[in-house]
Amino acid sequence: MQVTVKLPDHKSEDCRAISSVLARVGDKWSVLIIVLLGDGPKRFNEIKRAVGGISQRMLTLTLRGLERDGLVTRTQFPTIPPRVDYELTDLGRSLWSAVEPLGVWARSHVGHITKARAGFDEKADLQE
Repeated sequence: MQVTVKLPDHKSEDCRAISSVLARVGDKWSVLIIVLLGDGPKRFNEIKRAVGGISQRMLTLTLRGLERDGLVTRTQFPTIPPRVDYELTDLGRSLWSAVEPLGVWARSHVGHITKARAGFDEKADLQE
């Protein structure tokens, strides 16, 4: 018995759907938040402090997108002031296991990248 696997047509709905998923998981803020939530649930302001440089609006939009995609859950507690926690879902944890090594690689190579950029920029300045 021969099994035939049909590859998706690059113009098909499958490719568009995959592209939208990759756009979400490839977004820099999404990756940082997923890696951060890998340690457990966090409050909004805790995430904002940990993810330097993100505006409140961008964090809100990113968390909503991650929640919409089923990667993060939002739990609101009936306290004053209101407390809201964000946590990875099972699907989000499976994504974390894929992007966490990328975060480890980035942390261990940021010095090399910074040095390479400085060298490149210095050469570019000399050529102008």
